[in-house]
Amino acid sequence: MEPRFDLNANPVGAEIGKRFARASAAIVQSTLPKSLIELVELRVSQINGCGFCVDAHAKELAAAGEPAVRINLVAAWRESTVFTAAEQAALAFAEEGTRLADSGHGVSDDTWALVREHFDDDQLAALVYTVALINAANRMLVITKTKGGSYEAGTFAAMAS
Repeated sequence: MEPRFDLNANPVGAEIGKRFARASAAIVQSTLPKSLIELVELRVSQINGCGFCVDAHAKELAAAGEPAVRINLVAAWRESTVFTAAEQAALAFAEEGTRLADSGHGVSDDTWALVREHFDDDQLAALVYTVALINAANRMLVITKTKGGSYEAGTFAAMAS
């Protein structure tokens, strides 16, 4: 099934997309571990039901050598033993930062304190932007009905360069 609208085929959409990709590239260049960025992006995409992004981030994790058990357990990270305390804090932060309307408070003070234990100011800035940008990407791709299944690992990196 084709998406209902190809943002990259539209001149305005393509220009905005380039800027969006540059923002994502800046996150990857931060000291936040690349695997953590991908885990967070995968979890947020699962919550938002973005098939394209779930496909993309699962494939990026696999291509980077992430074990299948960790990729498969992202959706149930609280019920698993394969994530570090820092990863768990970031995943909790990502969930709360995604489900804003569900809680009425955004990210709780407890979760904020938890991420502060594990991440310095630069990493926290990158984490905030990661959650915000992947939520925006999910919304764009769900709105345009862009389906998962065809993503090839490395495509995002090629777009950002």
